Amino acid sequence: MDSRYHRRQEVPRVLLARGPRTAIASVLANQHSCFESYAENAANDAEQMDTIGPNHTRKRFTTKHSRHMKAQITLLTLAALPWFGFGADVTGTWKAEFDSQIGLQKYTYTLKQDGTNLTGKANSEVNDRNREAELKEGKVDGDKISFVEMLNFQGNDIRITYTGTISTNELKLTREVGTFAKEDIVAKRDGAAQTAAASGQRRPGGRGGFGGPITLGPDDKPAFPPVPEGFDKARDGIARGKIEMVEYDSKSVGNKRKALVYTPPGYSPDTTYPVLYLLHGIGGDEEEWRRGGHPEIILDNLIADKKVVPMIIVMPNGRAQPNDRAGTNAMGTAPAFAKFDQDLLKDLIPFIESKYSVKADRESRALAGLSMGGGQSLNFGLGNLDTFAWVGGFSSAPNTKRPAELVPDPEATTKQLKLLYISCGNKDGLIRMSQGVHAYLKEKNVPHIWHVDEHAHDFQHWKKGLYQFSQLIFKPNAK
Repeated sequence: MDSRYHRRQEVPRVLLARGPRTAIASVLANQHSCFESYAENAANDAEQMDTIGPNHTRKRFTTKHSRHMKAQITLLTLAALPWFGFGADVTGTWKAEFDSQIGLQKYTYTLKQDGTNLTGKANSEVNDRNREAELKEGKVDGDKISFVEMLNFQGNDIRITYTGTISTNELKLTREVGTFAKEDIVAKRDGAAQTAAASGQRRPGGRGGFGGPITLGPDDKPAFPPVPEGFDKARDGIARGKIEMVEYDSKSVGNKRKALVYTPPGYSPDTTYPVLYLLHGIGGDEEEWRRGGHPEIILDNLIADKKVVPMIIVMPNGRAQPNDRAGTNAMGTAPAFAKFDQDLLKDLIPFIESKYSVKADRESRALAGLSMGGGQSLNFGLGNLDTFAWVGGFSSAPNTKRPAELVPDPEATTKQLKLLYISCGNKDGLIRMSQGVHAYLKEKNVPHIWHVDEHAHDFQHWKKGLYQFSQLIFKPNAK
């Protein structure tokens, strides 16, 4: 056949450089012109055949031409389909702001796309600290995007993975910090982000709204009336307890560690006291509860009102590693929180029971905490019911084990527990963690308290959690 019908349509490199959409548009235009020429040439050839051959020859010839043209169109369409799958080029600067357990994080992502490959950097600012990280394993597939932010903390590489979708001026991403935290964020193309800010658009999440969408059910309501005004304010004319910093040897961590200890008013070595071990969040330390929640004031007031059993409160550092400060990347210390049970059970509790006049039985020990410490309390408390009979989690974080792992034997747990207290705010994006635990416990008929108030992931909720929880523990009729 005439070579005119077999011309190959090449895609100029300069068009590919301008992007797949430009290239495919050029090819389609060229092919359209080619098909018009093809049809014209075929018609001319048919006229020639009409003059030299019978009708059936012309029909056979033109049918052959038609099949050939259809094949060309089909092949072109198949070739074009993958090219149409390409999304907008994400090369450029993108900005995002979102709340996390270590505070408001401001991110600038500088991305460079080369075909389906993606490279770049992430610059972040949190609590007046800045850092930069290389992006790895970047991929763009149609409107899908993924990449990994690598962080090095004390010699350990921490992976923060991002997956999401692309639109013209937004990247809708799910950000996962190892197995610890998961947040839904939106990054806006630089310029679009400024326009949104100028127009007063609310950034995703809001304070305490990180972690994901909030969906409330009929069970998500308060279990207690509002706390009284002044519950966390120092009162005149009442006896006060003492608070002191202690150091203990930790064989499990390998160095001396600190803990803050509250002893109630009138503490005496002639009396034995129950102990509440109260744990902090991912960005905190042994001082976090005193800085943000003032347990010493809350307990002094409750003891004065005879609403609680006088108790000792131990506020340790739940980050079980030699350098137990939060540092510039508190999220990178998450693995150390998972190992704190060894320090708690083998080192801290024996130290407290040797230094203070305490009751050393399971029904005289309680474990509770906020956020990351709430997850630790559920994990370690429910996992060691031979040590703790009272367990509380306030706004428990994603380090919380799956409900079926927390309570693998509901009947045995029910027999051993004196109290299981779970609470969260209805403006807290991590509420789904506590909702899941509550739903499982309800299904398995495990007695517990589920309390949802109007707060977010903050000390307004955690202080009130301590206020309620402390009035329930160490009482003989509690269940």
